Amino acid sequence: MVLRQELLVGFILLSFCLPGSCNLVFEVQHKFKGREKTLNELRSHDVRRHGRLLSIVDLELGGNGQPAETGLFFARIGLGTPPNDYYVQVDTGSDVLWVNCMGCSNCPEKSDIDVELRLFDPKGSSTAKFITCDQSSCSAMYGGSTIRDCKPDMLCRYTIIYGDGSATTGDFVKDYIHLQQVVGNHQTTVTNGSIEFGCATKQSGELGTASEALDGIIGFGQANSSIISQLAASGKVKKIFAHCLDSVSGGGIFAIGDVVEPTVKTTPVIPHQVHYNVVLNGVKVGETTLDLPVGLFETEYRREAIIDSGTTLAYLPGHIYHPLMQKILGAQPGLKLRTVDHQFTCFKYDENVDDGFPLVTLLFVESLTLIVYPHEYLFQIRIWFFKTS
Repeated sequence: MVLRQELLVGFILLSFCLPGSCNLVFEVQHKFKGREKTLNELRSHDVRRHGRLLSIVDLELGGNGQPAETGLFFARIGLGTPPNDYYVQVDTGSDVLWVNCMGCSNCPEKSDIDVELRLFDPKGSSTAKFITCDQSSCSAMYGGSTIRDCKPDMLCRYTIIYGDGSATTGDFVKDYIHLQQVVGNHQTTVTNGSIEFGCATKQSGELGTASEALDGIIGFGQANSSIISQLAASGKVKKIFAHCLDSVSGGGIFAIGDVVEPTVKTTPVIPHQVHYNVVLNGVKVGETTLDLPVGLFETEYRREAIIDSGTTLAYLPGHIYHPLMQKILGAQPGLKLRTVDHQFTCFKYDENVDDGFPLVTLLFVESLTLIVYPHEYLFQIRIWFFKTS
C-alpha cells in the first residue's frame, strides 16, 4: 500500500479582508481548525448550506443558520445582565441571532468541537424581557408583517423548518449584547446594546446533535432583524461591517462600524437582495479573459455572485467552470488526470504550482479585481492506493 500526494483542482472561498478603524470587533474561530477535512466533506457541507440559502425566501423570518451544518466560523459574545458568554455561528447569509435557552427540548448538551455549551436563562438576566406578538418589535422581526391570530400577552414566537426536516422553535426576547469596542491605538473596551434575539425552546433533527454544535447563530444579513441593522438603528454603529477570515490558521475578526482605509477598493452590493450579491463582470486566466455566455448565474441585467462566510468552496456554473479548467490545465498539457470521488479532477505535480499554473482574476464592477493564486485553487491531497507485485 502506497501513500501518494496529488493536487486537486478546485476553488476555495476567497477571504475578504477590509482593514480599517471600526467601532465594534470580535475574534472568530474556525470549526475545522486543526482538523483535516476531506474535500468531499466540505462539498457536502456546502450542498446542505446552499439548499438552505436558496430556500430561505420562502420563510417569513428570512431564515437562520444551522449551527451543525451551515457555517464555518464562530465567535464568543456576551448576553444578559450580568453577561454570560455564548459561542455562536457567524453567518453573513442569515439575519436573526438566536441561542438555545433554558428548558429547551432536544437542544445539544455537548459539542464535538472544543467549546462548552451554555443555555441562555432569561430569568437569570435582570434586563431580559420577552417580546409579545402585539409589540411593534415583533412585527419588525417579521419584516413589518402583522402577526396573525395574535392575542394579548401572547409571546412573539418563531418556527423555522429546514429542507432536511430539522427545525428550531422559540420566542423572541429583548436583552443586552456585549461586544468589544475599539477606543484608540488598537485598544478595546466592552460596550453593550439592547437587541431582540431568538430564545430557542425546541430543536429537532440535526439541530439537536452534538456534531459541531454551538449555542446559536448570529446573522449579519441585510434585514432589519439582523444584529448590525438593530445596532445601527439605535445609533450604536454605522451599518458597515468588515471581516478578515484566515483559512490557514482558522481564525479572524469581524468588525462592525466605520471602515476608514483609503487603500480599500470596493464594489457595490446589489440592493434589495436577500443575500450580499455583487456583480461579477468577468474572469481572467493569466492574460486571457474568458468569454462568459449568458447562463445560470446571469440575470436579465447582470451577472451576480453571492458572498457568503459560511460556504467553504467557490462554485461556478458548468459553462464557466469547464473553460476555466481547460485554461488552467492547459498550462501543463502533459498532466495525467484522474478523477477522485467521481467528481474531483486530480493530478501529480512535483514543482511549485505558483510557477507552473496561471493566476485567476475575478473582475467585479468599478474595477475591483480579486486575484486567486494557484496555491489557493489547487488542493494538495493524499491518496492511498494498492500495488500488486
